[in-house]
Amino acid sequence: MTRTLNLAGRLAAGAVLLAGIGLAATAEAQRTKITVYTALESDQLAQFKQAAEAAVPSIDISWVRDSTGVVTARLLAEKDNPRADVVWGLAASSLALFDAQGMLVPYTPKGAENLKPVFRSGKNPESWTGMDAFLSVVCFNTAEAAKGNKPKPASWTDLTNPAYAGQIVMPNPASSGTGYLTIAAWLQLMGEAKGWEFMDAVHKNVAVYTHSGSAPCVQAAKGERLIGIGFDMRGAREKSQGAPIDIILPKEGAGWEMEATGIVKGTKNLDAAKALVDWTVTRGANEMYGKWYAILAHQGMSAAPPNYPAGAEAAMVKNDLAWMANNRQKILDEWTKRYDSKSAPR
Repeated sequence: MTRTLNLAGRLAAGAVLLAGIGLAATAEAQRTKITVYTALESDQLAQFKQAAEAAVPSIDISWVRDSTGVVTARLLAEKDNPRADVVWGLAASSLALFDAQGMLVPYTPKGAENLKPVFRSGKNPESWTGMDAFLSVVCFNTAEAAKGNKPKPASWTDLTNPAYAGQIVMPNPASSGTGYLTIAAWLQLMGEAKGWEFMDAVHKNVAVYTHSGSAPCVQAAKGERLIGIGFDMRGAREKSQGAPIDIILPKEGAGWEMEATGIVKGTKNLDAAKALVDWTVTRGANEMYGKWYAILAHQGMSAAPPNYPAGAEAAMVKNDLAWMANNRQKILDEWTKRYDSKSAPR
């Protein structure tokens, strides 16, 4: 009798286990896989995916990640046969370009009214919403400077000093969002004629144009170059890891962009895409962005990541995102004609 009861118990336990496995498999099968194009940093992807899927259990994110210029070009090429469901973490100027070409689904995420006005497209319904802002900075290796008795730059124009010949690295704007926001800011600050003259002078000191916005500050942090023209978050991360760099906000002001999110027109997973985009504007999502960036979209929120440069928000130049979008190809064509000879191999 005891053996019979034990056998019955084991069978019952097995049935419960199998039922649990079946329920888990069913739940997994019910998740909607959505393809998300992004220019987020590679070391952000796992954290963003985990947080989003925990908040929206019905979705399964499949990333397609590259630098801003590459992702932008890919989406434009796929305009008539879209493969992405959502764009999450791409420059707002790129989203504005897609909107102008009718590539985005008009949608106002739930809670979008809690975002600062500058982080919204201004349309009703919205075409895109912002996440955070990032700035162009100068990463300056103080240890290498001391060895060569090199002066510390305080302004953009200081970068034309012949003392920096072969010691500057910056991103190619056709590949990198950081590169594009940087040269777009120079053109807006100085005017087009003087802006291109300035870039001609800086070009003489540039060793290489990278295809990544992170690479310049990383190279400066390692002492491979004296100066990296990069972006705030990567500079702060490198300094926090012990790199002997100063993160400089040039006195003329810093170019900036915002990371933004939108739904790709033609998605076959519209409900899942809306669910993800709803979450991207929440306070919880902004708290996650705040682990990386100081300037956040949500009203009343900001962050102070370790070693982030003080006064960053005040240093942001007046920036016309629509102008950046509308003039993007013309600017990139001119830049490529003048300076692409120093671009790193792809």
